Parts: sequence; C-alpha cells; structure tokens
Amino acid sequence: MDINEADKNLFRDAVENIDPLDKDALSDTNQQNKQYIFQDYQRTNPDKLLNSHDVIKHAKNGVSSKIIKKLKQGNLSYTPSIDLHGQTVDESFASLAKFIHYHQHKQFIQVIHGKGYNSSNNHSILKTEVASFLKKHPSVLAYHSCPPKNGGTGAVFVYLKTQV
Repeated sequence: MDINEADKNLFRDAVENIDPLDKDALSDTNQQNKQYIFQDYQRTNPDKLLNSHDVIKHAKNGVSSKIIKKLKQGNLSYTPSIDLHGQTVDESFASLAKFIHYHQHKQFIQVIHGKGYNSSNNHSILKTEVASFLKKHPSVLAYHSCPPKNGGTGAVFVYLKTQV
C-alpha cells in the first residue's frame, strides 16, 4: 500500500509543531514513580501474618459500598489478572507494580497471591505482604478477597484509581 502525497502532507502538518519527548526526563519520572511506590514500604511484622483462610479487604475513604460489594461478590466484567505464585516477595512487588502501571486505565484487576499452603504454621507470607503493598499503593482505592469461584482467599480483586 502506497501512501499518497496528500496523506504525507496531512501527517507533516499534524506533527510539525510538536516538540519531541525528552526520553531522559521520562526515564527520571518513571524512576521516581517506582521509588515512590516502594519508599514507604516496610515488611509486615511476622507476628501479624495472615492465615490461608483469612479474608483480606481494604477501602480508602470515599469508595462507595456498591464498589465494595462488586469486589466481594466478584460481579465484574473482564479483569486482567496476575499470578504471583512462585515469586519471592520482592519479585512479586516488582511484578505487581509493573502490572498496576500497565493496567492503570482499567478499573479492576485481579491479583492471585495464593493461600500459603507451603508456608510454616499455615501463615501466608506473600498474601500478607501483597495486602500491605496494595494498601499503601497510591493507585489502589480498594481490594477484597475473591469469592470462591474466583480463587477465594488465595486471590484478591482490586479497584484502581483510573489514569487517563
């Protein structure tokens, strides 16, 4: 398919007054965003570890009860999901931060963290840390453990502040 001269001129007219992006500035901004996500994060006190059957939930002020009910019941249309099984806590934080950033235009996502059956004393380290991470993430407005059909207490639906 050949592009005719009129199309070329139309494109040139559309972009002639646009300044090129400063890739270094974008890189610095992305690095600052990554640092912001992790800077205030501290590991959870081991005495406060969640069990595999514990329901996790959190909502920031202003989140409607209708949204919380949707999360709790799983009454959501398509939600992108990420499975963190087999990852260390640090790996899961990096994966989750990238996933949230990538899906910042979505309203809901699902995070599968597992129940921690392989952890000692029936404690779920990854589940505990993911819940704490989500609570502190600036783009997360609310979350709730999934209903059994969607993974139960081994997964969580997340309501995001959508970025335009």
